[in-house]
Amino acid sequence: MIVGGGIAGCIAAISLIEFYEVTLIDKLAIPKEKIGESLAPAAQRILKKLNLLDDLEQETDFLYKKNMGMQSYWGSNQAHIMDHMRNPDGFVLNLNRKAFEEFLRNAAEKRGVQCLWNTKLQRSSLESEWNIQIKSNDSKKEPLNIKASYVIDASGRRSHFARGFGIKRQIVDKLMACWISLPNKEENTMSTITASENGWWYSAIVPNNKRIIAFHTDSDLIDRNRFNTLESFLDLARENKEISRLITVDQSTIKLHGTVAANSTLLEQVSGSRWAAIGDAAISFDPLSSQGMFNAMASAMQLKELIGEFGFSDELIKKHLQQTHQIWNHYLDHKHIFYQAEKRWENTEFWKRRHL
Repeated sequence: MIVGGGIAGCIAAISLIEFYEVTLIDKLAIPKEKIGESLAPAAQRILKKLNLLDDLEQETDFLYKKNMGMQSYWGSNQAHIMDHMRNPDGFVLNLNRKAFEEFLRNAAEKRGVQCLWNTKLQRSSLESEWNIQIKSNDSKKEPLNIKASYVIDASGRRSHFARGFGIKRQIVDKLMACWISLPNKEENTMSTITASENGWWYSAIVPNNKRIIAFHTDSDLIDRNRFNTLESFLDLARENKEISRLITVDQSTIKLHGTVAANSTLLEQVSGSRWAAIGDAAISFDPLSSQGMFNAMASAMQLKELIGEFGFSDELIKKHLQQTHQIWNHYLDHKHIFYQAEKRWENTEFWKRRHL
């Protein structure tokens, strides 16, 4: 049983269906829109291993756009260009995130995974195996009881399955993001990242010739009313020179999507007797790392390998815990180094917190 039909849950289901009967549930009937994210080139190795890459490549311009590079205004007012032309794994892919998750859901269904969308976990208990009750959001349908040898929590930052046992999350910061989408009018197709006094901005072109623009800051450092209306968000965006030049379009064509959590968190217990958490359910990354989706895929594949080697034993619990904490500590080191590189506003609260 896999709880959560996002990227981590679908990759886990597709990788395991060859060896197990797999049931995949998600509370959403269809994925919701999310900030278009950059899929690291190394993720294409996983897609290829699961025989998904060829199908993905047939959906160019609908599912993704190849990202030629990043222009970064970080630590300096001068642009630093990082191109992706020489990466042996190929280009970074800027995704239509909703369409990509639908692509993975369809692939899971075609491979034989029992997919129950619009369905939520109600309760679970472990005896010799898991007894799990699930309920459709359709009130006309009766609850279902499912028995499972193993449960994977892939339910995102909410870690719904683990939370049911009182497991809490270690929260490192208060980072949040507010984002908009608009038609792209720029010939320059590179992504942009630019620091500002109270946070940082990100922009990228995604499929259907759309551009997304997101502002990242701590939830307690800015008046949340600035994110309630498009006008107030655009006023904030115009304070940044690099972002201001990207919003010269008819305001009626711009869509405000609101705020989402973007903080770094760690589930205090990422595995236990006959269960494990993967992806954002185990670790959530700062979007600055551009590793969230790759970690979702990689952690699913790592768990599949551990199950193949150790079964559902105590050794699996130990190894999964070790791997997760190694990734977490490595991530925190690199996050600290990257934020340390921006010193123009080191006396403001947002940057002081990240320089500690």
